[in-house]
Amino acid sequence: MTDGRRHIGVAERRARLALRHRLGGQARAATPEEVADSLVALHGTDPATVFLAVTARLTDPAKAVPETERALYEDRTLVRMHGMRHTVFVFPAELTAAVHASTNLTVAARARAALLRDMASAGAPDAAWLAEVEEATLAALARRGQATAVELAADEPRLREQFVYAAGKSYEGVHTVSTRLLRLMGVEGKVVRGRPLGSWTSSQFRWAPAPPHPGLDVAEAQAGLLRRWLRACGPATEADLKWWTGWRVTEVRHALTAIGAETVSLDEGPGYVAAGDAEPVADPAEPWAALLPALDPTAMGWQQRDWYLDPALRPLLFDRSGNVGPTVWWNGRVVGGWAQRADGEIVWRIPGEGDRREATAAVAAEAERLRGLLGATRVTPRLRTPLERELAA
Repeated sequence: MTDGRRHIGVAERRARLALRHRLGGQARAATPEEVADSLVALHGTDPATVFLAVTARLTDPAKAVPETERALYEDRTLVRMHGMRHTVFVFPAELTAAVHASTNLTVAARARAALLRDMASAGAPDAAWLAEVEEATLAALARRGQATAVELAADEPRLREQFVYAAGKSYEGVHTVSTRLLRLMGVEGKVVRGRPLGSWTSSQFRWAPAPPHPGLDVAEAQAGLLRRWLRACGPATEADLKWWTGWRVTEVRHALTAIGAETVSLDEGPGYVAAGDAEPVADPAEPWAALLPALDPTAMGWQQRDWYLDPALRPLLFDRSGNVGPTVWWNGRVVGGWAQRADGEIVWRIPGEGDRREATAAVAAEAERLRGLLGATRVTPRLRTPLERELAA
């Protein structure tokens, strides 16, 4: 206890991670919906991440791809949409309203203002013109059910129009109306990404009408989302919460108060858990290993990561923008990285851990299992990191 607060040390935080993130012992899930519910959100920037994150956590990983496709594109129990930090995630369908109200409303207002400003600077048509194009695009999408940007532009040719962005600056470029408008409509909760044109690794998505959801009070939505995240990832510091949500610190504090979050002591200072969640959590009965994909929600779950990631590994496992590559886990901490080579072999490295026979044997078994599951599929992360590039070569 510290100042009356229970101290939650590194070992217990790793035990919570193993159990609540469906990685250790008997914690694995039966369905992709259970995985997403346990993690709150699956990173969707790289399409393969969603499927590989599910694969690592299912009791029957051979079902990961077909079952995740079912959830995303048939039952729509999982929805790919913009969320925290203006990032694409896959959420349980019942969370979409809370994510939209808690996070996307503010981001969407800024994104629409930015688009109109950029178009005006380029001498492009005004807001009324954009509203006409948007209405026609939604009508076309309603008729088609799902469509690519190219297909929608066949129905609404104005989507093909281009304008110069940031003229005269070092980052000047040409934007197509369809690219900016469809992305904006996604943030505004009007459209979502549907089934891709190719396989589960493809990033060429069709667009689909967004599922209807009720409007929620912003503060209520923020409180609900934070409570759910703390149940999955607590304890966490205020800095972790602000980083993960992308909210202002005042919003984080108001939400913590609203849900009655309990303050605990962590090695790095004060932390928070959901109300009633400060009781001790035991380690999984058996040691465990996992090969998690680039941008996995566990590796990206906290801003302050020293309790599960040796700082010496960061230059190897992260790119310059702070995106994590494929990681090797042993008993609740990141110990190395992995990659897939052109011939399908899964290669991995545990810097400084070569003498730990139990760890290396378990990781080798996971690598062989993953190779068998992937078969002829080749996965190259969209955001590549130093160790992944080296191993893949």
